[in-house]
Amino acid sequence: MDWRVPLADVNLGPEELEAVSAVIRSGWLTMGSVTQAFEQEYAQSTGSLHALAVTNATAALHLACLALGIGPGDEVILPSLTFVASANAIGYTGAMPVFADIESPDWLCLSPRAVEAAITEKTKAIMVVHYAGYACDMPAILEIARQHKLSVIEDAAHAVGASLDGKALGTWGSVGCFSFFGNKNLTTAEGGMLVTDDPEIAEKVRILRSHGMTTLTWDRFKGHASTYDVVAQGYNYRMDELRSALGREQLKRIPAGNARRGELLNLYRELLRQEVPSIRVPFAEERGQSSYHIMPVLLPSGADKHAFMEQMKQQGIQTSWHYPPVHRFSVYKEAYASRPNPLPVTDEVAQREVTLPLYPTMTDEQVGWVVESVVSALQ
Repeated sequence: MDWRVPLADVNLGPEELEAVSAVIRSGWLTMGSVTQAFEQEYAQSTGSLHALAVTNATAALHLACLALGIGPGDEVILPSLTFVASANAIGYTGAMPVFADIESPDWLCLSPRAVEAAITEKTKAIMVVHYAGYACDMPAILEIARQHKLSVIEDAAHAVGASLDGKALGTWGSVGCFSFFGNKNLTTAEGGMLVTDDPEIAEKVRILRSHGMTTLTWDRFKGHASTYDVVAQGYNYRMDELRSALGREQLKRIPAGNARRGELLNLYRELLRQEVPSIRVPFAEERGQSSYHIMPVLLPSGADKHAFMEQMKQQGIQTSWHYPPVHRFSVYKEAYASRPNPLPVTDEVAQREVTLPLYPTMTDEQVGWVVESVVSALQ
């Protein structure tokens, strides 16, 4: 469909084209020096000691769980208001995802109080999700984790460039995982990054992401090794040079891109407050520095969300839903039924949440068109 205003758009230029072309001209396409440079630059941007590039954020979450020793019989607490990959990554290890509620309709992140209520003797870790690029209450979460001797995994898929108290999101817990999917603030089409300050975790991930091998093809090509051992049943979760080249250029765009997203969000808030005061915009009182990844709004109670989205579509405005709650999906209903923690806030938000377009190349005029369409769709 030819959208008047799409939900998201990529911000690519000649710099990305030249970087990818340079990799093609080099003749080396799989993980090598460009990926190593991307990892170093990403680690520096987050203040992390280690950054490891992988195929996607799901792989990063899976590797994080494995490196922390999560497995059959364990439980990991996470929000249901997230993309299903968060829960899937836990399930891949044989562990059980345990869903806990979010804070409130004004802050759509995991509730520390709900986390504490969900802890059992089987709990091994807490997986927070920095929804839309806004920070979870990390000091409270970390204190709970300390008291119960739990690991903390940060699903920072939305949070490239975001921070809390001057510390990058993704670096508060044991491991942080970022997404570079095609609609993310930093895109490599598909891709992800895992960051940690723990050298033991970093080494486990380094081994597991490449078939459990002790050296890479790049090491042998450069003459740094002539053979390898396989020390674990690993995975093919490596990032290639083409995506890494793209990522290095995209990383340079994050400060300006995120700042522009923030400007657009503030314009949305102002116009929606004037034109549609019945619309609720979460995260009004900002906690830390967001990446402003998406623009979630809550429709008035009782509004027909699907009819609203169809009306927006008819006016050429693309919208979405972040997210259908994971505990309502068929594959997780049975698991949730065995641990039925009440999730009233999650269920309410899921019924009302609609995501409006937001991307750095969006114009102020386009924001105005979207708000005009919102007014019309609610009449």
